[in-house]
Amino acid sequence: MASRKLAITRLRERQPVSPAAIDRFLARREVPVVEGGRCTFLFRGSADAVHLINRVVGLPERIPLRLLHGTDLWYVVLELPEGSRVEYQLEVTRGEQRERINDPLNPRLAHSPVGSSSVCYARGYEVPAWTRPDPESRQGTLVDLVIPSRALRRDCPVTLYLPARFRRTGRYPLLIVHDGSDYLQYAAARTVLDNLIHGLDVAETVVAFTSPSVDRLVEYANSAAHARYLSAELLPRLESELPLAATPTARCLMGASFGAVASLSAAYRYPGVYGSLLLQSGSFVFTDIGNDHGGGPAFEPVVKFVNRYRATPRRVADRVFVSCGVYEPLIVRNRSMVPVFEAAGMAVRYVEARDGHSWENWRDRLRDGLSWIFPGPGKFFYE
Repeated sequence: MASRKLAITRLRERQPVSPAAIDRFLARREVPVVEGGRCTFLFRGSADAVHLINRVVGLPERIPLRLLHGTDLWYVVLELPEGSRVEYQLEVTRGEQRERINDPLNPRLAHSPVGSSSVCYARGYEVPAWTRPDPESRQGTLVDLVIPSRALRRDCPVTLYLPARFRRTGRYPLLIVHDGSDYLQYAAARTVLDNLIHGLDVAETVVAFTSPSVDRLVEYANSAAHARYLSAELLPRLESELPLAATPTARCLMGASFGAVASLSAAYRYPGVYGSLLLQSGSFVFTDIGNDHGGGPAFEPVVKFVNRYRATPRRVADRVFVSCGVYEPLIVRNRSMVPVFEAAGMAVRYVEARDGHSWENWRDRLRDGLSWIFPGPGKFFYE
């Protein structure tokens, strides 16, 4: 049986296509138009050229849209596997001017420290319910404090998350999060914690959301000073002031991108301190031969560290959770680290998603990671 024609094909066959027909076409559909495994991206307006801009590995970065003859409607059809989530923008060319914009026909936006972009949800992708506020979930408390650091020679802001039923007589595991303010703002970390703890997916946990200096790429790239701050200043301070379990099993370092490198590096420099690592889309750039890693000067210390670690794997924690998006340039790097961690004698859980290097990808993997690291009541035991 022949497959059903795409909506854009049926519209194109109605020549001539009137502006009113396009109005009706757009009013009846969400954009991008998802039909099975095919997604139609659209732009309406006067232009000399329109391109879809994306960072999906395997696709051209700039994909041209076609103009529907006799109209001002531009379109391109992409095949996206089930469950895909893709961030994109449109580049509109008029004369000598090129303008990158979010899709004016698509209200879905993803946000990050560098701005916003439009989002396409392919068939089968749904925003996890536990990432959205639930009136049934009791809210934890956020407390801001400042930790003076001799190691980093600055005052370090930290936001503490205390679970809703926090008691001074309790005994809690500790999660230390790199780029903490970004996880809170762009990955709904507070809401996620509230929901996962309320749903008994995750143990009641104290979370320290840390923030880097303006030299993040230096501080997170295998910095001895950063590792000393975490392990010799922040950790003792928190364990002296809060009812924490204070054992390696009850300590976890977490981070994404360069924050994942910083987590692994700190555990490497302080073996036996942290029982678990939660590493998302780690910037684990390395070279097998030669020196051309393609990452630029900021990656030089990362490459040296990862090369050394791969050459001589060391057990730096008991368990390591690794996640990465298959549409990221870092996917091969992260896949390659899994057997290295296993060779070091650590238990590894590895999760891939049809997503990119983005905060909502990292948000969507938090239940998998946190429920494995600090599972809910009756499943998590302190040594």
